[in-house]
Amino acid sequence: MFDATTILAYKCKDGAVIGGDGQVTFGNTVLKNNATKIRKLYNGEILAGFAGSTADAFNLFDMFENFLSTKKGDIKKAVIEFSKAWRKDRVLRRLEAMMIVLNSEHIFILTGSGDVVEPEDGELASIGSGSNYALSSARALKKHASLKPEELVRESLGIAADLCIYTNHNISILTLQKEST
Repeated sequence: MFDATTILAYKCKDGAVIGGDGQVTFGNTVLKNNATKIRKLYNGEILAGFAGSTADAFNLFDMFENFLSTKKGDIKKAVIEFSKAWRKDRVLRRLEAMMIVLNSEHIFILTGSGDVVEPEDGELASIGSGSNYALSSARALKKHASLKPEELVRESLGIAADLCIYTNHNISILTLQKEST
C-alpha cells in the first residue's frame, strides 16, 4: 500500500455512502488538509473515491465517467472497459493509485494493474493508507452498533485518522439513496 489517503465505501440496503479524508501529503509533509477525493459521477448516480496522486485523480475520474456515458450508466460494464483501458495506458498503469466506484447495487475496487474487485461481503470497501483501519472499524461498528450508514463511514474514517498519519479528520461524505420501486 502507498502513502495516500483513506477512502471507505458502504453499500447498504437504503443506498450507498462513500467518505474520504482531506489530507494531501508529499513525503513527510502535509501539503493540504481539505482536498476532496470523492465525487458523484454520471448525473449523481455513481459514487467514486480515489487514493493516489491528486492530479491523476481528475484524469481517472473523467476517464471513468466517459466509460459510464458510453455504457449508459451500467457500472459493471463500465468498470470492465475502464480497467482494460487503465491497464493498457503506458503512463496511467504506472500510477500508484486505486479507485472505489459504487452505486446502490454494486461496489468495486479498481487498480491500474487491471484489478476489478467486488468485495466478498458486497457491502464494504476501503483503499489507501488507512484502509485496513477504516475497514476493520466499519465491520465492527456495523456488527455492534446501530449507526446510520453516513455515521458508520464517518466514525470509521475518524478511527483510521487516529491511527494513520496519512489520514486526517477532515472527512467528506457523499450518499446515494436507493430508488423506491
